[in-house]
Amino acid sequence: MVDIATRVHNHKWKIDPIVRSLIDTDFYKLLMCQSVFHNRPDVQVTFSLLNRTKSIRLADLIDEGELREQLDHVRSLRLSRGESTWLRGNMFYGKRQMFRPDFMEWFENLQLPPYHLEKRDGQYELTFEGSWPEVMLWEIPALSILMELRGRAVLQDMDRFELQILYARGMTKLWEKVEGLREIDGLRIADFGTRRRHSFLWQDWCVQAMLEGLGNKFVGTSNCLIAMRREVEAIGTNAHELPMVYAALADTDAELANAPYQVLADWHAEHDGNLRIILPDTYGTDGFLANAPDWLAGWTGIRIDSGDPIEGGEAAIKWWASRGEDPKQKLIIFSDGLDVDKIAELSTHFAGRAKVSFGWGTLLTNDFRGLTPNDALAPFSLVCKAVSANGRPTVKLSDNPNKAMGPTDQIDRYKRVFGVGGQTAYDVVV
Repeated sequence: MVDIATRVHNHKWKIDPIVRSLIDTDFYKLLMCQSVFHNRPDVQVTFSLLNRTKSIRLADLIDEGELREQLDHVRSLRLSRGESTWLRGNMFYGKRQMFRPDFMEWFENLQLPPYHLEKRDGQYELTFEGSWPEVMLWEIPALSILMELRGRAVLQDMDRFELQILYARGMTKLWEKVEGLREIDGLRIADFGTRRRHSFLWQDWCVQAMLEGLGNKFVGTSNCLIAMRREVEAIGTNAHELPMVYAALADTDAELANAPYQVLADWHAEHDGNLRIILPDTYGTDGFLANAPDWLAGWTGIRIDSGDPIEGGEAAIKWWASRGEDPKQKLIIFSDGLDVDKIAELSTHFAGRAKVSFGWGTLLTNDFRGLTPNDALAPFSLVCKAVSANGRPTVKLSDNPNKAMGPTDQIDRYKRVFGVGGQTAYDVVV
């Protein structure tokens, strides 16, 4: 077991770069990247960092030179032979050769494109531009670097003893959560915490704790590098990025309305089984389900990632039943702002009515709330999103207007096209 406190105390060691591999990323990024590589390889995109928690002034906390050093290090990374062998030969979701030879050849020769960094009003403006398959792979490393550098800034003045106590308390806090999860019958839970983790070493420790504490209730991790090293399942399907870019490329309102379904038609052609998971909330779940083609009802399940999760799950069950499907045979994955109490509540509510699984993110891998003065290590909401495609702005509406993004005039247009009216706003936990 790694002595995390000692490593943090000596975090300048070259052994501890923040991102240490191109597969230190979420599995769904690689699945989506392959889909983009085959379907929309020439689309030019811009990704941009957005700190939703304005009170965390990252540019005041994080040294620009250190940030550039970490970003430059990521650009120096290439797939190792062992990583390539794992991706080419491992079984994912019951399927051999998930990643095709042409994609793997491209990935093995990939260098992430340049970045653009500026300071403005106490925040960093960090953007990435270029071809979609290349630029999209910056998202997770960029978030991981900013989150960990913020943590390092908070911890840099602590001595070794203080750090030992902090991490002992953090471990105790997580283990108490694990003990609470043990009591949930039929639990299926995965680690989704890469993008806003405290650090790589801490995420790796959290996965080990889940493995030991939950046994077969712990079904895997979204982090490819940890999945490979710990010999657990790599978990993930698709994200909002796909419909956001497809929608931005639409020329007419009719093409815009069809864009979320075109994304899934391309996905349907490439994947089967448990990879066929619908993410319906990009432009409002209600409208998506009302207008969805019948073939989507045959997919394995649905992921609820914004809005009221009980309402979202109930909407999914009602939709499946209306399309002649048995909801008890379908999978609902919850992944928004989860912690133990919410996981227990949702498990109880949907028990016997559908299969339920959980993607536990930031409050698994970065919950140091209450453990430092002024709560200086509390997690915050940082995202890196596609903001344009072929020069056109992207839009996300979500089932929570506090997660919406895009120019106001375009948000109004998308609401009209997708029939989104008044929405209930929810606090963005993380």
